[in-house]
Amino acid sequence: MSRTVSGIPVEFILILAVIVFSIGVAGVLFRRSAVVIFMSIELILNSVNLVFVTFSKALLQVQGEVVVFFVMAIAAAEAAIGLALVVAIHRKKKTSFVDEMNLMKW
Repeated sequence: MSRTVSGIPVEFILILAVIVFSIGVAGVLFRRSAVVIFMSIELILNSVNLVFVTFSKALLQVQGEVVVFFVMAIAAAEAAIGLALVVAIHRKKKTSFVDEMNLMKW
């Protein structure tokens, strides 16, 4: 017998999480724009949050939801700082492509 969360089998939710995680990893690996890379990182974090909430609900525990709260707080801070860095670099270099951002070179 398989567990369900709100009537949906856990396996289906985990398959969705794997698909979203894979899309996020592909975005990080194959895209050049810093904004798209940050959005892909958010997809990865959201897929992990989906797994935490799924197991938290399936096992009737609250710890997974607490972890999701902290992950969302860290993701919000990461997005704010990352976007500020991208805007600052874009003002200086006039590009948001990561292979053209070489501020550390002399």
